[in-house]
Amino acid sequence: MVRRIEVVPYNPNWKKKFDGEARVINSIFNEEIIAIHHIGSTAIPEISAKPIIDILVEVYNIDQIDGYNTKMIEQEYIPKGEYGILGRRFFIKGSEEFRTFHVHIFEEENPEIRRLLNFRNYMIAHPKEAQKYSQLKESLAQEYPENVKSYIDGKDAFIKKIDEKAKDWK
Repeated sequence: MVRRIEVVPYNPNWKKKFDGEARVINSIFNEEIIAIHHIGSTAIPEISAKPIIDILVEVYNIDQIDGYNTKMIEQEYIPKGEYGILGRRFFIKGSEEFRTFHVHIFEEENPEIRRLLNFRNYMIAHPKEAQKYSQLKESLAQEYPENVKSYIDGKDAFIKKIDEKAKDWK
């Protein structure tokens, strides 16, 4: 089955879904966790997004995380290992086609943590930029409804531009 790209209007319940799932994740990793953050488009008010909640978990030691795979599986997560990003542990909830949560785990001081938080914070502070991103995602989802790679590639230049602005803005 092909994973469809669905971008939907902002839903205020995304924050509640994050809060509930953050409690589940905290109960699993407990002492390993430094912080849990809501990231991605569902964390940016009033923009359209894929209805998948992205969760960033900052931990003391990434090497300990694989030992929790069984507990994550018990909570219906699929462990994906680094999944293309060195130093990350990635989990999806749901199925490959119908995901509800993405969990990105990084060890403290990993530069991806700062990049992801800077992006989110910049977009929240700059709603006009956020709306441009929202419109881009809606357009790409219409153009590539069954091509995840093209959808992601279509966002790449915009994300890199915002990453640079967010770094300077911070």
